[in-house]
Amino acid sequence: MTQTAGLQTAAHTGYRHEAFLCRGIDEFLAGTVPFIRDGVRAGEPVMVAVIEPRLERIRSALGADAERVLFVDMVELGHNPARIIPGWQEFVDEYAADGRPVRGVGEPIWAGRRPAELIECQLHEALLNVAVSPDTPLWLRCPYDVAALDPSVVREAHRSHPITVDERAYRGSTVYGGANHVDEIFADELAEPSGYTEDLLFGPDDLALTRSTVIRQAIGTGMCWRRVEELGLTMHELATNSLRHGGGRGMLRVWREPGALVCEIRDAGQMGDPMVGRRKPAPSAEGGRGLWMANQLCDLVQIRSGARGTVVRVSTWL
Repeated sequence: MTQTAGLQTAAHTGYRHEAFLCRGIDEFLAGTVPFIRDGVRAGEPVMVAVIEPRLERIRSALGADAERVLFVDMVELGHNPARIIPGWQEFVDEYAADGRPVRGVGEPIWAGRRPAELIECQLHEALLNVAVSPDTPLWLRCPYDVAALDPSVVREAHRSHPITVDERAYRGSTVYGGANHVDEIFADELAEPSGYTEDLLFGPDDLALTRSTVIRQAIGTGMCWRRVEELGLTMHELATNSLRHGGGRGMLRVWREPGALVCEIRDAGQMGDPMVGRRKPAPSAEGGRGLWMANQLCDLVQIRSGARGTVVRVSTWL
């Protein structure tokens, strides 16, 4: 990757979000290690959030420079993809608050992620284009192993990144979607369940029944009691939000999928902020805690809102 490596030292005073398209571990290291080392030697704080064993391979290749890098296991940070942007925001707030340039390598998408996780990771990548201010001095490189990923995933990377990098050069993406792409994903319909669902139309007097329905279904899966309680609390909060913002009534649906229990709240309301649930509420904030809490407690939270109303779908891995 000699040509790419030669472009690594370009100064950055604003936000850069790029997809790094590579094949296998050798190209992965060739496009990440010089990028990280250049940042370290320029005095820039660097955060690397990728999966093992690639995390350890980068650490080993950097040698002594690794001591000045913040390493994060993306399996932990990105277990729920909605937690990744808050992780980057915390890094930026700590190290770039005074305008100091910072760099990051973030790998939210890898072969083997569940289909629902993959969809949310793609929304996450699109949201990164609106979540970070253009004048934030963050240079973020997102690796995609094109040899292991489905071609449709790579095509989506071109839509969610204004710049792509490969073994030849930098390129501006000709299909980059920007904020419009975020709006399209956020307003899109989630796939319908393929099997039986238990449905409950609820109003203000049905919150206890809503919670008990979820808890009964969760117990039936053999889920440990702590997770049962967390899921019951989450769905109670989401149902309360639905009553408050969705017209006074909503629909709970619960069903099983292979390896997962899925709970969903639907209502007639609309959300205008695709970043909902991904910003930590201020201590003085009166609202906005329910969806943030859901993302902290649950394995996967999918939110979609459009002309047909709003749906919040919570998946718990079994």
